[in-house]
Amino acid sequence: MGGPSAEREVSLSTGRECAAALRDEGFKVIEVDAGPDLAAQISDITPDVVFNALHGRWGEDGCVQGLLEWLRLPYTHSGVLSSALAMDKQRSKDVFRAAGIPVVDSIIRPKGEIMVGHVMDPPYVVKPNNEGSSVGVYIVQEAANGPPALSEDMPGALMVETYAPGRELTTTVMGDRALTVTDILTDGWYDYHAKYADGGSRHVVPAEVPQDIFDACMDYALRAHRALGCRGLTRTDFRWDEARGLDGLIVLELNTQPGMTPTSLSPEQGEVCGIGFGAMCAWMVEDASCDR
Repeated sequence: MGGPSAEREVSLSTGRECAAALRDEGFKVIEVDAGPDLAAQISDITPDVVFNALHGRWGEDGCVQGLLEWLRLPYTHSGVLSSALAMDKQRSKDVFRAAGIPVVDSIIRPKGEIMVGHVMDPPYVVKPNNEGSSVGVYIVQEAANGPPALSEDMPGALMVETYAPGRELTTTVMGDRALTVTDILTDGWYDYHAKYADGGSRHVVPAEVPQDIFDACMDYALRAHRALGCRGLTRTDFRWDEARGLDGLIVLELNTQPGMTPTSLSPEQGEVCGIGFGAMCAWMVEDASCDR
């Protein structure tokens, strides 16, 4: 848990919640705040299983997965390749397109070029290609007079993608099963605050959407999970433009390590499907392996 990424605080919250739940399920749990000496820390502990509660770079992009494969320690969630693919938004979109999963057009451009002039006709979105939790996302509206003024801490190369209007939907996959669909309602867009603050968003689960949209979310989430070769628990996020019906449904991205906090979506979907938080965490431990 923890680690050095921009999603450190979310990871610490996920780690605390999962550790408490696993203790209630009868597991002996040792919490590790991941740092540069992580390999030595884990080697000293010699665990039966590593529960990966890290989010963001290094913990979700194949890096720590490669370390755990090297140490031959069973771990939760997806393996090296699928984690790296999912974390790279542009490459995961290429995989989704090849699998017939709908996505919006996007390009990778240098930060300096994006700040000088529109690299795509507005409206569009600018965001890091390898971060999650809506970290560093800029929406450039159609009426914008010029390109976005990006913060200094943004990476040197960024994704620019066509803005997808509509409702925010999401579906969790657990193993080989899509759980259900959540409709995420916010006052603005689904940013970091809306995701993690109490009252930041309202979740309607199961989503009250037409059956064909519900079924498509379930189908696309499972297909996306399989296309990237994912394991364990994943969550796929969608945008749905109601005016366009099924043609207005697109996949935004797949999260190989969804948040497991009190306001998180996957545990909420599990509860609706009769899978308690503790049972979900326990399943993830029992599902853990090497060679993922």
